[in-house]
Amino acid sequence: MEIVVSGIRPTGNLHLGNYFGAMQNFVKMQDTSNCYFFIADYHSLTTHPTPADLHGNVKQVLVEYLACGLDPEKSTLYLQSDLPETAELYLFLNMNAYTGELERCTSFKDKIRSQPDNVNAGLLTYPTLMAADIIIHKAHKVPVGKDQEQHLEMTRTFANRFNRMYKVDYFPEPVAYNFGEQLVKIPGLDGSTKMGKSEGEGNAIFLFDAPEVIRKKVMKAVTDSGPTEPNQPKAQAIENLFGLMKALSTPDTLQFFENQYQACSIRYGDMKKQLAEDVIKFTTPFRERILDLLQNEAYLSKVVNMGKEKAHASASKTVQEVREIIGFKAF
Repeated sequence: MEIVVSGIRPTGNLHLGNYFGAMQNFVKMQDTSNCYFFIADYHSLTTHPTPADLHGNVKQVLVEYLACGLDPEKSTLYLQSDLPETAELYLFLNMNAYTGELERCTSFKDKIRSQPDNVNAGLLTYPTLMAADIIIHKAHKVPVGKDQEQHLEMTRTFANRFNRMYKVDYFPEPVAYNFGEQLVKIPGLDGSTKMGKSEGEGNAIFLFDAPEVIRKKVMKAVTDSGPTEPNQPKAQAIENLFGLMKALSTPDTLQFFENQYQACSIRYGDMKKQLAEDVIKFTTPFRERILDLLQNEAYLSKVVNMGKEKAHASASKTVQEVREIIGFKAF
């Protein structure tokens, strides 16, 4: 069975784009692959070195993972910081990573422009920590977005370099996971093509948002003055509204507003009111499950400890073998 590894940083709640882009596929993968899903709390320190509530952020992501359908009995769900073996492998990989290649990383260049007062060593070596997260379980596949493709290529480089340096065939070279189907892309509310936290809170609808928050966000979604002739191409912001409706509303509802648009009689206020109610209908079961899990400390503790034990079994074996390959042996 193929090994799949994926992680998420605890820097905000999951939104609809996260769910349709990855989470629903992660749930399916549990039945076909040996999956490791981790909460990357070490990684979060590269951009937020003094978090106000790291534990609370980790807990929120954990319950949202569970609410979306990740099953700790089927997959391994753990905290990155619960696995000291990751830090040890990270150290070993840093010994074989070159400053020049790390400095050329696109995401590093972007970060030093966006946070010039916080260019720390962890930011520079982010790719080696990501590589450690992946190859510590000897993963074959990694679900990644476009912004992480370069990091995955560097992971392949580090795995290959380790094998060549120590003349072994130990680490597989992981490849990007292809879900084998066209992913549903959820656009933002601000007229951009991407729903995400970096574009601002008002651009994304989170699974944990209360109904009144969702209504407020959707009603503020960017629109235009409306079509003036039949078959007029839609502006990006209007395409976004119809894209959201395609993902979350019934086909009849979508067709009704499509007909209204083509007839140049559409009222965006009515469309947004309907869309808001459809979003609320979709997210309510997730929100209720999240609220229930937040109160169940005993279950969350059980999930985390179970994940820690399963992840440790895999990681400790890898690190012990890596130590022996390098030459660290008991007298």
